[in-house]
Formats: sequence, structure tokens, C-alpha cells
Amino acid sequence: MQGYNLIAVFAPDCQSWLMCRRRKEPYLGLSNLVGGKIEENEDGFDAAYRELYEETGITREQITIRHLMDFSYPLDDCWVEVYVGRLQEKVEVAGDENDLYWSDFNHNFFDSKQYAGEGNIGHILEHIELKKELLLK
Repeated sequence: MQGYNLIAVFAPDCQSWLMCRRRKEPYLGLSNLVGGKIEENEDGFDAAYRELYEETGITREQITIRHLMDFSYPLDDCWVEVYVGRLQEKVEVAGDENDLYWSDFNHNFFDSKQYAGEGNIGHILEHIELKKELLLK
């Protein structure tokens, strides 16, 4: 079974979160949270911090992430670990894999014509809202 991760990165003021526009399939052209593959025998947190750095340049020293939830897809033989964190200060993000941008929250993240994951991004945000004080302190 292949593992993947998604990392919801909030700006220091929690008024926006980092998204990417995918340059390849699956979900070519749609917006998504940053993340990637978990390597064999790699710890989930280590994989999340590694992918975060590879895709955005954000380091462990700039953000503390917390494990929010997992999605399991037995028919696709994979799972997704979801992490969330708030940057300690404003940082310049850069990456070669996808186009990065900061998004406010005035969007329908359940819209599968604009956002990857068949509504998962909206679902993730709803759960973050439920635990915001714990997750984004």
C-alpha cells in the first residue's frame, strides 16, 4: 500500500492557507494542498516535513505541524495522512513541482471542478475549524 500526505499550511495570521495548482495528473490544473509520497519505512512526520520543504522551501524551524486525520482507499491500495500547521512568521515560498499561491477562505473547497480530492479539501478545512485552537496555536 502506498502512503501519501497533505499539509495544510496556514499563514501566521491564519487569514490564508497555502495551496498549489497541480501541473500533472492526477488532478491536473486543479488546486490542492501541498504534499507527496511517503517513502517506504519513512515516519509520517518526517515525510510531511520533507515534502513540505521539497515543495515549498518551508523548514521544520518555521512551522510545527500536527497530524489531523487519515484517509484510507483500499480499492486504490493507498492512504493519505493529513497534517496542519501555522507558520511562525511570514516566509517566501518557492517550488518547482506546482504553482504555489496563498488562498483566503471565501471559496467552495468542496467544488471538485476547482479543487482536487473529490471534496476532501473542504472536509479537511471543516475539521480544522473544529479543532482550530488546538491545531493553530
